[in-house]
Amino acid sequence: MEKWTGGCLCGAICYEIDPRDTKSWYCHCRMCQKWTGSVVAPSVLVARTDFRVTQGTVKYFTSSTLAERGFCESCGSPLIFSPFGQDWICVQTGSLDDPEVAPPIGHFGIEGHVSWLPIDDDLKKIRTEDDPWIREMRGKTPQDN
Repeated sequence: MEKWTGGCLCGAICYEIDPRDTKSWYCHCRMCQKWTGSVVAPSVLVARTDFRVTQGTVKYFTSSTLAERGFCESCGSPLIFSPFGQDWICVQTGSLDDPEVAPPIGHFGIEGHVSWLPIDDDLKKIRTEDDPWIREMRGKTPQDN
């Protein structure tokens, strides 16, 4: 299986993914909207062990008690949603060299969906509060993980 590659806008950060067990989602939650500056943020869920930075250093910002978000310090490209204490991360689909390889299987955080962006597919739709991981993590601090 061929590795997926990607990186930031300015080229300072490059990465590769072993795509053996990935899932891609559209995220409509307000946190992702704010982070990306877009009303929907497609991302690829991947095992931490299947992701490797091959050039540069990802800078992280603690965005909540649940996770930190990785970005390029030079150009500001959002790259990674990294939940504390988990063996997976989400990589921004738009940062892949070939985003075609990661078609989404569903819509997450659907409560944040904006009315003027039609969703006319039959993909799964999940509210943030209905996700088992979110329910488990609510109220924890990064030190608890």
